[in-house]
Amino acid sequence: MHRIALSLAALAIAAAALPAAAQSRGDWTLGVGVHQVDPDSDNGRLAGGTLPLRVGSDVRPTLTAEWFVRDNVGIELLASLPFEHEIAVKGVGKVGSARHLPPTVSLQYHFNTGGKVSPFVGAGLNYTLFFSEDTTGALAGADLKLKDSWGAAARVGVDFKLSERDAVRADVRWIDIDSDVEVNGADLGTAHIDPIAYGVAWVRRF
Repeated sequence: MHRIALSLAALAIAAAALPAAAQSRGDWTLGVGVHQVDPDSDNGRLAGGTLPLRVGSDVRPTLTAEWFVRDNVGIELLASLPFEHEIAVKGVGKVGSARHLPPTVSLQYHFNTGGKVSPFVGAGLNYTLFFSEDTTGALAGADLKLKDSWGAAARVGVDFKLSERDAVRADVRWIDIDSDVEVNGADLGTAHIDPIAYGVAWVRRF
């Protein structure tokens, strides 16, 4: 999967040399798709380094809306259905789960928007809201709480034009998500989730 991210990034960088036909100021797009949120392989250690944490992946439908404030430059909002992640401690197994919503606002630049293939890059801010925490296994019956997170976000992607208004989009996002973890009101440390999200979508320009 990380090879896909590198390939999209390389394509976006190479596209900087292409002539940029305008995605006009005032245009907006709506995208409907699906993304897999794949947390980093090292999610930190809790309780003074004694509990190596592992957060699982999940796939959910996503929705994007982008408004072009200038030719080729847009502001995008990402929304989704709630993602749900299993939480495990290495050597112990699954100890719980949590759901989250990751609304993200990004400023994006689109290259070669008049062509059949239009890469783009973006950066912005993410807010992750955690809720519906549950416990099982070694933590069964305990009160688990993951605190909400603010963090940076980056994105690369490519639109493959189907018509003057429709395109298929493939994209990769990196999101900085760090959540303070509490069990029964006691602070156990920080979960470094920091996922890469891979997605495909249908996008329409209005």
